[in-house]
Amino acid sequence: MRWQMMVAGAVLLAACSKENAEEAADPAVLANYVPPFVMSRLDYGGVVERRFRRLDVNHDDHLTRNELPQRLAERFDEIDRDKDGRISNDEWSSWMIARFDQQDANRDGTVTSDERERAREQHEMDLPTPKDEPDNSAMPAG
Repeated sequence: MRWQMMVAGAVLLAACSKENAEEAADPAVLANYVPPFVMSRLDYGGVVERRFRRLDVNHDDHLTRNELPQRLAERFDEIDRDKDGRISNDEWSSWMIARFDQQDANRDGTVTSDERERAREQHEMDLPTPKDEPDNSAMPAG
């Protein structure tokens, strides 16, 4: 038993060796690390709401074509279901959640890095993340 404990300790010590620690702390490795992406449908709903509010520059609770980023402006007519020339929060939310559901391949209520990548490969529009949200905080209230 004592011998087995010594072998197990040696294996653990080798796994935590200085060489492995240096490799793990290598700035080049750390700089290129991309954490896995996982977003739940519930969390995404919050992102959708915040993004709508940030895009709505004039704060009239509707988005117009000129308030959307170019890649979304091209889909304006698709999002504007009632064809009134403006996108309501309901239209925006329905469209964005439908995009989420399309990417949730296994229907578990989350979108992972793998599911996002698969959607990109199929030329689906990628889900925005908080870093993609516009920062209109410096814009004056309309």
